[in-house]
Order: sequence, then C-alpha cells, then structure tokens
Amino acid sequence: MSWSLKNWHRNHILQQEGISDSIWQKMIHLRCLKGLSPEELLRLRECVTLFLHDKQIYGAHELEITDEMRVTIALQACVLILNLDLEYYQNWSQIIVYPGEFILDYDYADEFGVVHHVHRVASGEAWSAGPVVLSWQDAADTDTHPGHNVVIHEFAHKIDMLYEGANGCPELHANMSAYTWHEVFSSAYAKFCHQVEKRHETIIDPYAAESPAEFFAVLSEVFFELPLITQQHFSSVYEQLALFYRQDPAQRWR
Repeated sequence: MSWSLKNWHRNHILQQEGISDSIWQKMIHLRCLKGLSPEELLRLRECVTLFLHDKQIYGAHELEITDEMRVTIALQACVLILNLDLEYYQNWSQIIVYPGEFILDYDYADEFGVVHHVHRVASGEAWSAGPVVLSWQDAADTDTHPGHNVVIHEFAHKIDMLYEGANGCPELHANMSAYTWHEVFSSAYAKFCHQVEKRHETIIDPYAAESPAEFFAVLSEVFFELPLITQQHFSSVYEQLALFYRQDPAQRWR
C-alpha cells in the first residue's frame, strides 16, 4: 500500500510539474549530457522534475530565478544520480544562487578542535545537511572552461557528505571494494599533490590537491565533462567512478 501511494505521488508530480519541451530542448546540449540515449534522457527528465519538486532554489542579491535557471542547475545535479537515487540528495532542501562569485566568511573547528577562519571568494559551496550555494555565472557557463562544472562539483560533495562526512569516499555499493577505492584514490591523490607541489602542469584543476574531498569532487567534474581525458590520465580512478556512478561517459563519447 505504501509503495502504491509513493508511486502514485511520484506519477502525479511528473504529470503536474513536468518540464516544458521548449526549456528541455534548450538545455540538453550541456557537455555533461553528451551521448545520453533517448531512454536515459527520459529518465533524467523525470529525475530533474522530482528534484525540482523537492528543492527550493532562491536567488541572492535580488537575483530572479527563472524556470530555465532552475532546470539548468537541476540537470547538472541530476546527471550524477541518473543511475542512483534521489535519496543521495536527502535531508536538505535549499539551493542559494548568487549572480556571480561570493565571499565565504566563517569559522569552523577541525577534527582536533582547532578553530580556523575562512575568508575567500568562491563560486560554490556545499554544507552538510545544509544548502548548496552557487554562482549563477559559473553554473550557466559550462563552455568557457571545459572540465570545470561548479554544479557537479558541489553536488559530488553532497554525495560524499552522506557517508562519514566529506572525505573523498562516498558510501560504496555492495559490489565495490572499499580497499580498492582507498588504494586507487590515495595513490592518485599523492601523485597529483606531488605534481602540484613541484609546480608541474596538471591535467585537472590544481585545487584538487586541497584535500581528498576536493580531489573526489574535481575528478567527478572531469569524469562527466571530459571523460576520455579522465580515462586516459586517471584510468584506475575512472574505473572506480564508473562503478560508483554506474555510468561510463567515455563510452558514450566514442
């Protein structure tokens, strides 16, 4: 009975709150959606509709949020969970969108109880059990800097935060090995940090060297945005991400 009620509620949302064809056709050109089959695009459209029913998107600094903006953000967020579940985005409800970059200014205590002060310019921020904060300028511009996607980055953090906090290891599926994930990501992260320390040119954003959590988020960006390059230069990491996200974007791009 409960399943039937839930299924009825889901179908009701899809029928009453569906995305207009004009907006949908305008949005599905995004790089991260390249190669998706008609069946996958249909499932993604349903996921986006349910996501937008569940989340409230607010504009900051008098930014007016349009339906097109809502779909643009939701599409990029939902491509990560296309073959997963909306429950990966549970226990929070708000997305706050600034016109452009914004200032982060706050204190936090690390695992040792030491208080740190943060004051920096950002294009995105994700809070555990709290909102996702985005720069609309960066969320809308996915073409200027290939491989950079602030929405995918912040929502990868959200997925990571569900399991033991943001540490670069989300809750893995039953068919995955935590040992293999740790070995693959630790090795790749250490090698990448060495490249950054030596000021070598890197394939991905050097910001990925900030922490294992940032490494996971940045690799999630390029997994969807530049899958062939990711597979070439981070082959073992790519394999783990393909297992976790249950997608193979490199295959779609060929």
